[in-house]
Amino acid sequence: MARLTFELPDGSTREVDIVQVLNAGYAGRSQDDVAAHIAELAELGVPTPSVTPALYPVAPYLAQQIDRVAVQHRRTSGEAEWALVVAGDGELLLTAACDHTDRDLEVHGVAWSKNAGPDVLARRAWRLADVEPRLDDLTLRAWVTRDGTETEIQHGTLAELLTPAYWVDVLRSRDALTPGTVLISGTIPMTPGVDQFADAWRVELGDPATGDTIRLAYDVHPMPEPIG
Repeated sequence: MARLTFELPDGSTREVDIVQVLNAGYAGRSQDDVAAHIAELAELGVPTPSVTPALYPVAPYLAQQIDRVAVQHRRTSGEAEWALVVAGDGELLLTAACDHTDRDLEVHGVAWSKNAGPDVLARRAWRLADVEPRLDDLTLRAWVTRDGTETEIQHGTLAELLTPAYWVDVLRSRDALTPGTVLISGTIPMTPGVDQFADAWRVELGDPATGDTIRLAYDVHPMPEPIG
């Protein structure tokens, strides 16, 4: 079990023992955006999903607040997302996340690929109730660094994705809206031509109304070649 700590805007902290992680997929409100993301993955050999949106269970220990991700090869990449976190008393928190995925394994099974890398979560969060009235205005951005050069790879708003309220209803219908649950939102399209197989990822979830931004960043480090 992973234990994550989130700092809230009022300076208080919430510790959450993670018992369930679910990754949404193909979760755009616009079918054009969903088709664009499916096309991005198809270029990597990922089969077209039979149902959208999808929901993939992920091992709870893969929800991590880290600044370094170890990978087995270079064909891995992140995805800018928001994360819904159910705290111990049932309060809902919203934070930034980056789902780091093994793209080589993805062609054999999306669920397998999601379990081959961590879901990196930010160390700060907002109370969902505080930002829900302006949720669609919140911004989601990601940058990748390769050979020392940082390039923006994703830029959009939460209006492009299915809402936390949608997923709350899904979780409640499955008796899964329980303390320690993390739901990762699914992502927005990547900028064409930007190399996603990068040395580092940075994600920001921004609130234009207040100027507040939740950030995460991590380096990607290939592991040594196996012996034997």
